[in-house]
Amino acid sequence: MLTACYILNRTTNKRSKNTPYELWCKKVPNLSYLKVWGCRAVVRLTEPKRKTLGERGIDCIFIGYVEHSRAYRFYVLESNDSVSVNTVIESRDAIFDEERFTSITRPRDMIHQSSSKSTTQAEDVSGGASYVPEPRKSTRVRKAKSFGSDFQLYLVEGTRNETIYQYQYCFNIEEDPKTFSEAMVSRDVHFWKEAIHDEIDSIMHNNTWVLADLPPGCKALGCKWILKRKMKVDGTIDKYKARLVIQGFTQKEGIDFFDTYAPVARISTIRLLLALAAIHNLVIHQMDVKTAFLNGELDEEIYMKQPEGFLMPGNEHKVCKLKKSLYGLKQAPKQWHQKFDDVVLSNGFSLNQADKCVYS
Repeated sequence: MLTACYILNRTTNKRSKNTPYELWCKKVPNLSYLKVWGCRAVVRLTEPKRKTLGERGIDCIFIGYVEHSRAYRFYVLESNDSVSVNTVIESRDAIFDEERFTSITRPRDMIHQSSSKSTTQAEDVSGGASYVPEPRKSTRVRKAKSFGSDFQLYLVEGTRNETIYQYQYCFNIEEDPKTFSEAMVSRDVHFWKEAIHDEIDSIMHNNTWVLADLPPGCKALGCKWILKRKMKVDGTIDKYKARLVIQGFTQKEGIDFFDTYAPVARISTIRLLLALAAIHNLVIHQMDVKTAFLNGELDEEIYMKQPEGFLMPGNEHKVCKLKKSLYGLKQAPKQWHQKFDDVVLSNGFSLNQADKCVYS
C-alpha cells in the first residue's frame, strides 16, 4: 500500500498535468531510482555482517521504498548468520533483476502443508514405541539480532508534534451516515438536508406516488435513505448525494412483480461504435439521465410506507401508492428501459434487431 501511494504521488492524473509530489514539494520528482515492484534483488551485506569467506549478499525481493531517503525495502528469502528469513530490511546497496520474479507461499498454505506433514509423521510413528521423552527446554537467553549500522541511517525526518497533528487529522473525517437519524445529528446536517430535499423534489415533480389508504390484505413495503459523499479525483468532497430506496427484497413474485428482465448494450457493440468513431474521427457524446428509474411507469399496484422525515401532517396513517418506479424495486430496470424505448422510438429512431439497446 505504501509503495502504491509512493508511485501514485509521482504520476500525473486526468485532473492535473503535474504530479502530487510536484504540487506539494514545488519540484519535479526524480524517477531514475524507481524499480519494478516484486522483482528479485541481491542486497550487499555491510562490513559487520560479512565473514572472510562468507557470502557478500543475500537474496531478497524488492517490496518498496523508504520514506525520506533513497533506500529500498527488501523481503529476505534466504537467511544467513546475521539476517533471518522472512524479515524486512532496508538498504541502498543492491543489484536488481527486474525481469525475475518469485512467488511466495501463502502462510495458510504453509500451515496446511506443515499440518499434513505432522499428521503423516504421527501416523507413521503411532505403531512404534508408546513412550516419547519430552524435549528439555533451553535456558539460554536469546539475543535479538541487529541489522547493523547500515539499517539505522534512514530515520523518518520531522518532529513528534507534526506526527501527532497528522494522526489526529486523519481520524477527523466522518463516515457516511447509515440512517436518516444519523445524518440529522452529524456536523454536515445542512448538506444532508439539501441533498435529501433535492431527492424529494425530484420525486414529487415526477408524480411518483400519491397518498392513499392501505387496502385490506395488502402490505406496504418499507424504504430507506442511502446517503453518500461523492469524491473528486483529489479526494475532496464533490457533493452530498441522497437516494430514497424502497426495500424491494420484501417483494413477492406474482404479487408485487412479474418480469424483471432489462437488456443492456453488448460490449462488442460498444467496441464497434468506438472503433467506427476513431476511424472516421467522430465526436462521441455521453449523457446521463438524472433519477432515471423514477420515470418508469408501473403495471402493478405497490404500496410503500411514507419516507422517514417526510410524514404528511394529518395523514400519518396513509401510505404511498406508487405510480412510477423507485430505486430498489425489482422491476425498476425493466420499466425504465420500456419508458426509454417508447420515447426514443416516438422521436423517429429505429431499433437495431441485433442489439436491443442500439438505435439509429
